Amino acid sequence: MVQTDGRRTRLPVRRWYGAPEPAVEAVVARCAGPTVDLGCGPGRLTEALARRGLVALGVDISAEAVHLTRTRGAAALRRDVFDPLPGEGRWSHALLMDGNIGIGGDPIALLRRCSALIRADGTVLVEVEAPGTGLWRGLAHVASGGAGEDRYRGPSFRWARVGVEAVGRTAAAAGLRVAARFHRGHRWFAELVRR
Repeated sequence: MVQTDGRRTRLPVRRWYGAPEPAVEAVVARCAGPTVDLGCGPGRLTEALARRGLVALGVDISAEAVHLTRTRGAAALRRDVFDPLPGEGRWSHALLMDGNIGIGGDPIALLRRCSALIRADGTVLVEVEAPGTGLWRGLAHVASGGAGEDRYRGPSFRWARVGVEAVGRTAAAAGLRVAARFHRGHRWFAELVRR
């Protein structure tokens, strides 16, 4: 992925299509009730939740992602996360993994949306960037090929990055607070609750 600030990030596509890795299992272990996986991609988290016996729903705008999630035996809907969703206000947990805090380019609006999806004592589990990232909002696009030699360039879309040090103020602006920060290996996470 190429962002307008010049940052190029190699997308971990193999990881997304693989089995849930230990970092994901640490997040799934924090879920104790019905969970909505926003931007579920090929569904490895949704599948892991369902295997634990939880009601789980994957949501993705991509028809292919929804198909792959269903192929794993998990429930999924093709929908924009800002569109009406089943169970609004009744989910125990909402997940934003694999950089999905960036969806729509406005993390505050996205976290407000997550807050509306969960019940009063629910949590929002978010994967954030490593310390030193801060908060960035702008345009990005997917490209393939070497640096400066994009053989394929997809359309631009609004995106954001939130570092672990910026998640507190971002959550506060959305009416949430950080209940916990944790990391597994090089990956960082935050568990948010209503204030």
